[in-house]
Formats: sequence, C-alpha cells, structure tokens
Amino acid sequence: MKKLVLFLLACIGILSVHAQDPQFSQYYANPLYTNPAFAGSSRYLRVVLAGRNQYTALQKNYRTGSASIDGNIQSLNGGLGFMATTDVAGDGFLTSNTFNGIYSYHIPLTRNVSMRAALQAGIIQKSYDFSQFRFGDQIDERQGFIKATAERRGQELITVPNFSTGFIIYSNQIFGGVAVHNLVEPNQSFYFQNSSDEKFNLPRRYTAHVGANIYLTQERNENERTYISPNVLYMQQRNFNQFNMGFLVKKNTFTFGGWFRQTTNNSDAVIALIGVRLPKFRVGYSFDATISDARTATVGTHEITLALEIRTKKRYSSTKKQPKEIKCPDF
Repeated sequence: MKKLVLFLLACIGILSVHAQDPQFSQYYANPLYTNPAFAGSSRYLRVVLAGRNQYTALQKNYRTGSASIDGNIQSLNGGLGFMATTDVAGDGFLTSNTFNGIYSYHIPLTRNVSMRAALQAGIIQKSYDFSQFRFGDQIDERQGFIKATAERRGQELITVPNFSTGFIIYSNQIFGGVAVHNLVEPNQSFYFQNSSDEKFNLPRRYTAHVGANIYLTQERNENERTYISPNVLYMQQRNFNQFNMGFLVKKNTFTFGGWFRQTTNNSDAVIALIGVRLPKFRVGYSFDATISDARTATVGTHEITLALEIRTKKRYSSTKKQPKEIKCPDF
C-alpha cells in the first residue's frame, strides 16, 4: 500500500506540475546557467560540463547535468553561447531536457566599469514513462499489479519554447547581475497543453547575484595572486525562495570555498568546495551537507564541474578595444 500511495502521488504530480528549475551549488563555475549575460565574458573559448547527484541516500534521487560553450565575437560586439541541460527525477519517471542559444552584448559604461546584457532563446522537452506508474484498477487480489489500467494517457513528450534574459555590471573587483528565466512562463502540462490556467505554467525564476575579489597579494600575473571572494546569490521562483552566501579563497592552483543555503522554510545545507585550476583546465568538487530535518533521509549531494579554456588567436582592430573580462570566481 505504501508503494501504491507513492505511485499515485507521483501521477498526480504529472497531471499538474508545479516544478522549479534544477539548481547548481557551484553557480559561478556554471556561469551560463546562472545568468545568460556571462556568455562571452571570458577572453577564451570556454567549455563547461557540470553534473549533480542530489540526495544520494534516496534510491531514486535527482540527477542533473549541463554542458555549455561560449566565446566572445568581436564583430558582434558581444558573446555567443550554447547550453544544454538534462534533469532526471527517479527512474525515468520525469525527464526534462533544455537546449538554448545565447547572445550577450558588451556595453562599456566608464573606463573601469562595463555591462553585459543578454537574451537567451531555446526549447524545453519534458517526458515521462507511463508504464512506470501503478493504479488501483491494476490490482488483482492474489497476483498484484497485473491488470491493464483504464487511466487516460497524457501526451508523454512535450516541447515548448522558452526565453530568458539577464545583465551584469562589473569592474576589476566588483560584479553583480540579475537574470530572469522562463520569461513567457510556458505551459508544461502533459494533459492540458491549450489551457491558460497558470498552474500549468513553468514559473519565472528571478536571480540576483553579487560578489567581489579582495586581493591578498599583488603579483604581476593575476593568476598567481591569492584572493578571497565573498559572494551572495538570491533566487525566487513563485513561492520558493533561496539564499546562498559564502566565499572562495584562491591560492596558487587551489581553490577552497564554503557556503550556507537558506530556503523558504528552513536552513537547507552547508556547502564545501575544493577546486584545482591548471593553465587550460579546471575541476571543482562540492558536497552539500543537508542540515534541515530531511538530513537523515537525504544525507547530501555531490556535484562536480569541469571547465576547459581554449586560447584562440584574436586580433582586435584599432577602432575596437578588447572587451573587459569579468573577473568573477569560478573554482
């Protein structure tokens, strides 16, 4: 009966989805997912891969992955990026995939301060496996779930357009931005695609983030400097709120960090990070230790991010200056 109840609850969730977007703890290491205005913010062609295994103590937990590539294009006075994500809840009960293209525009405000504004456009694909669900009319008193169900199937794969936007203002030491995802709040129902009822929509996600680099040493080469970077991130999606605050410390090739995450109703997790940065390659690992009442059942979350910077030969014309790079922390 316990399994039956869980399956029925899952089915009800399919009928009317009130989902939030998946999140990454290493949000600055996965910049395009945090804010599309980060596209082209590096001087190099940047490739980022991220994987998240959430609530590892659960047998059927949440698994999320993302891949992105971006670079600065002088002729466009900005950057281009492409990002794909996948999110799997349980054993394929609900799978969400997104594919997005991004254009960001560089705007110099003063000699030391710049701005990047971006538009992101793409599609969301959601699917579920109807065969994984169990209903009351399938039960045989002696043999269990052997009968065919009379429950109506919904559309098991839906594809909807989605748009996002964002901007970042930054100098050499301070940076901050705002992003709005799911601008048109697309309908994500498997049963009521033509409904105008907002309960079937994917709600807008608002993100605000700010940080600073405080240099502790002054080597000529910036990559060799030791610095501490406090940063804050706030997100809101309908009735859900999340607040992350913490810091990174970079020394030589190593980076260490720690964050505290507060959600709408409770203190959620303490996050620890360690990273290694080589000339062209970076890797970061973080662990979310759950501190809410769910800690016994969920234990924690593992996340790993890999990044590759490909140095390209670019020649800037005499009429256009090289755009200022955003010096925000990664890992």
